[in-house]
Amino acid sequence: MPLKTLFLNPPSFENFDGGAGSRWPATREIESYWYPVWLAYPAGMLEGARLLDAPPHYVSAEDTIKIARDYEFLVLYTSTPGFPGDLRLVQKIKDVNPRIKIAFVGPHVTVLPERSLKDCPAIDFVCRKEFDYAVVEFAQGKPLEEILGISYRTNGSVVHNPDRPQIEDLDALPHVTDVYYRDLDPRRYNVPFLLYPYVSLYTTRGCPAQCTFCLWPQTTSGHAWRKRSTDDVAREMAKAKEYWPWVREFFFDDDTFNIQKARTVELCSKLKPLNLTWSCTSRVTTDYETLKAMKEAGCRLLIVGFESGDQQILKNIKKGATIERARAFTKDCHRLGLVVHGDFILGLPGETRETIRNTINFAKELDVETIQVSVAHAYPGTELYDYAVKNGFMVAGNKMVDEGGHQLAHIQYPGLPAEEILDSVHRFYDEYYFRPKAVFRILKKAAFNSVDRKRLYKEAKTFLKVRAMRHKWVKEKREKEDSATAVEPAKA
Repeated sequence: MPLKTLFLNPPSFENFDGGAGSRWPATREIESYWYPVWLAYPAGMLEGARLLDAPPHYVSAEDTIKIARDYEFLVLYTSTPGFPGDLRLVQKIKDVNPRIKIAFVGPHVTVLPERSLKDCPAIDFVCRKEFDYAVVEFAQGKPLEEILGISYRTNGSVVHNPDRPQIEDLDALPHVTDVYYRDLDPRRYNVPFLLYPYVSLYTTRGCPAQCTFCLWPQTTSGHAWRKRSTDDVAREMAKAKEYWPWVREFFFDDDTFNIQKARTVELCSKLKPLNLTWSCTSRVTTDYETLKAMKEAGCRLLIVGFESGDQQILKNIKKGATIERARAFTKDCHRLGLVVHGDFILGLPGETRETIRNTINFAKELDVETIQVSVAHAYPGTELYDYAVKNGFMVAGNKMVDEGGHQLAHIQYPGLPAEEILDSVHRFYDEYYFRPKAVFRILKKAAFNSVDRKRLYKEAKTFLKVRAMRHKWVKEKREKEDSATAVEPAKA
């Protein structure tokens, strides 16, 4: 029998979506949770294992410690913002269950394995990059020195075993929906722009794009694009439909779901008979014919990383896209009746007041149904992080989130302080959503669906609360800087 294993997306800040399913770890302006897909794969390989996704199920740190008492092995998915709290949690777990073995996984420990181990004696080993088989091998009794892709302590020093080759046969992995059905409650998961309730999964791993800010391809999944067979995906979707006939939407959370036209069209031909409503990520390079096949197969919405309305910034971050192509893509989506959720980032290399204005105007021109605006976060292991450190653009203290886990701007540029970047996020939201056209769209949606009406009301309250907190942070930061300027001694 393998070690009795608990796979944990840990409790952290209130409403913190920072673990096993989040590319952009933070507490959102509106409460939202992604599925812990990465943890679900190994959790499906071990008899007697459990996947505990604490944040959406409102499992407290105290309850997590009690649950962990009954396990022999803990696999915890950590993040850079959540890492300090995760260390405190596992130390308490080790105190009440000294025999438990603890492994940390995720981008943070991939990039900083030695520091992570030195920061916390309670951690027995960390996994670098894909960890599916590494943790399973340990649970099945394989000695640490024989497991590829891990780092651990021995005789007072840290040992880094050779890297593990990337997984090529994705069809050999378990279906994550089997693990969800066993351990998770889909009613606990909400993403504002997706239909509620929803279920998400992957059909591929890796991303060939070279975006300098993107966390997963640079730290975990790599740039090599690997795909499941379309038959395997279709089998899982048919099963998922049987598991949850009441789920309103399925979401393919691949980094680049439709990057290969032939494969996308083939998969659509196998999804179409299932009569599912589904959504996915997309790049603006997707052509009309592919979008049409997706729409006919049940696709409802596309998450699109527009990032910026300034062409030079897109070039700076190696986005591999153009403003004109984004315009044409959006027109194609609207023509087909596909909903678009646009992601934008403020504070990327080259950002100025003018480029922020360009991006806000560009978003209003595109007029997609919903948007998300983030501040640029330079995660260790990314090209953006190296750029910010090298050029001295990182804010002193490098604080990525506040006490509640909400994003703070931690990059600034000459003439564009961090507090102005953060303040611009809410100016962006205000200008976008308080347009008559956008207000009408929201009210129309709420008028015809009582579930959506209640949801929108709750989301609006949460958003306004976070907005007020951020305004307070910006105000305090500016007052502090003004005070510091006022007391500077006069020059002779």
